[in-house]
Amino acid sequence: MSTDTAAASVESTPTAPETKRARKHRKFSPWSVVAWIVALGFFFPVAWMVLTAFKQEGDAYTTPPKLFFTPTLDQFKAVLDSGIGTALLNSAFATAMSTILVLVLGVPAAFALSLRPVRKTKDALFFFISTKMLPIVAAIIPLYVIVNDIGLLDNIWALIILYTAMNVPIAVWMMRSFFLEVPGELLEAASMDGASLWTSVREVILPLVSPGIAATALICVIFSWNEFFFAVNLTAVQAQTIPVFLVGFITGEGLYWARLSAAATLAALPVILAGWVAQNKLVRGLSFGAIK
Repeated sequence: MSTDTAAASVESTPTAPETKRARKHRKFSPWSVVAWIVALGFFFPVAWMVLTAFKQEGDAYTTPPKLFFTPTLDQFKAVLDSGIGTALLNSAFATAMSTILVLVLGVPAAFALSLRPVRKTKDALFFFISTKMLPIVAAIIPLYVIVNDIGLLDNIWALIILYTAMNVPIAVWMMRSFFLEVPGELLEAASMDGASLWTSVREVILPLVSPGIAATALICVIFSWNEFFFAVNLTAVQAQTIPVFLVGFITGEGLYWARLSAAATLAALPVILAGWVAQNKLVRGLSFGAIK
């Protein structure tokens, strides 16, 4: 090879920075722009709600809306003075207790329908999912009568029972999909080593499906925290939850936009924080078994 040919070959070879820039350029896709636009579209109402929470009521009603204003905490103070703490505690207690009960009931059921299948597994799965096919508005009258007869009207335990029944089918179907991704040979190997079924599940299976458990728990928390229909029909004052509390800002005199935004911001914070804390396991759980 001549000197000129070698020099031309060296000049045509891309350097490391050029290669990285080319790779970055190749990775760009119009779909990324579309994804950002969609994400911002979903986030905009939340951002506007938080922004409105720091306005005075007069500033919240202006047309066109005010983007520049003097922030104030008056709406948050008014919401805290109006008794939102009780509603938050009721929602937190009902959500936590129902989620625990859902996991206690749903995880063993999902295990029995996956790694240790029972007879007529498909029939059992259909029974679980069929409970979600009945519109809750069609069942509210008999539920109201039953709750009233057993003395649980305006009692937080009535909501806990209903939220548990509402979320168990979801938990069973979600957890079964996670259990199906666990090789059955792991249980056989643990059994050959002398481990009992409970030891095998506790030491081998549950650590593997812990991201799925976290994802299932968070879904149940969101559904219970946001549930409105049962709460508004079966509670009054003592067991009032946060969605029912928010409706109180819609009065015959008008809608208090700034105060409602402040209350909604406080109501959304616990679930947002829970999702942020569990985001790693949530992503792993939701993508569990998607890539092999």
